[in-house]
Amino acid sequence: MILPVVGLIIGLLIGTFLPVSMPMEYAKYLSVALLASLDTVFGGLRAGLEGKFDNLVFMTGFFTNALLAAGLVYIGERIGIDLYYVALLAFGIRVFQNLAVIRHHFLRR
Repeated sequence: MILPVVGLIIGLLIGTFLPVSMPMEYAKYLSVALLASLDTVFGGLRAGLEGKFDNLVFMTGFFTNALLAAGLVYIGERIGIDLYYVALLAFGIRVFQNLAVIRHHFLRR
């Protein structure tokens, strides 16, 4: 349960203190992949609170969601449609839903 939160904190610290910059043409890819990854982390935290956490499901979901989101952006750019917004909306809704379930779990205690 605590592993996704620790991983998120370590990732934020590494991202904050390492002087890595991304070219602007990759900004859409990075933002969608980051949101997809946050969705997986909050989903893992939710599953841990519900007693259903599985490492294999978490890891495959993390990379599959990030790759699917980046793939949607790539395909959207190739065909001239902003599929970027579809991925942002879908993963954004899921992040807020998972966060609401986590909040309700702690409020019931």
